[in-house]
Amino acid sequence: MVGSGQNRSVEPSLRARVRASDPDAFAVLFTQHAQAVYRYAAGLSGNRSAAEEVVSLTFLEAWRLRQTVRPDGGSLRPWLIGIAVNVTRNQARAARRHRTAMSRLPPPPDLPDFADELTSRLDDRDRLEALRERDVLICVWSGLAPAEAAQALGVPDGTVRTRLARARRRLRAFTEAPAPPGAVRQEKTS
Repeated sequence: MVGSGQNRSVEPSLRARVRASDPDAFAVLFTQHAQAVYRYAAGLSGNRSAAEEVVSLTFLEAWRLRQTVRPDGGSLRPWLIGIAVNVTRNQARAARRHRTAMSRLPPPPDLPDFADELTSRLDDRDRLEALRERDVLICVWSGLAPAEAAQALGVPDGTVRTRLARARRRLRAFTEAPAPPGAVRQEKTS
C-alpha cells in the first residue's frame, strides 16, 4: 500500500505542524481525514446534515486540542475519530437534556388561527356592507329619493349615493353571468 508509507513519512512533520498551530497543516489534516470523520458520523446518525455538523465540530475541537497531539506516532485519523466519538456523545447528551427540559414545560395554549379570524372579519365586513347596501336599496325601491333614504337611515346623502352605486354594481355583476361557450351575447342598445 503506497499511500500508507507516504502518510507515515508525512505524518510526523504534520503532527509537529498541527502542534505548532500551523493553519496549512490543518488544511492538510482536513483534506486527508474529513471524509473518514464524515463516514463515521453518517454511519451513526444516518443523517447527512448531522454528519456534516459532526465534521465541523470535530475539526473545531481538534484545533482547540491541537496541543494534545503527541509529537510521534502514526496517522492522526484515530485521534480525529476519537474526537468525533466525543462530539457525537456530547450532542446526544445535549439532545436528551433538551428533550427532558422541554417535556417538563406545560403545553403551549391553543391559539386561534389568525387566517380564520381574518377571513371571519372580512366576511363580517362584507356582510355588514351588504346589509347597508340592502337598506339603501329597500329605501329606494320603496319609493324614497336618495336624499329621503339618507334622512331615513340617518346617514349623509353622499353615503346613500355611494352605497346605491355599489349595490347596483354588485347586482349587475350578479345578473351578467358569463355566457356559455359558443353562445352569442347581444349588445344592449340605448
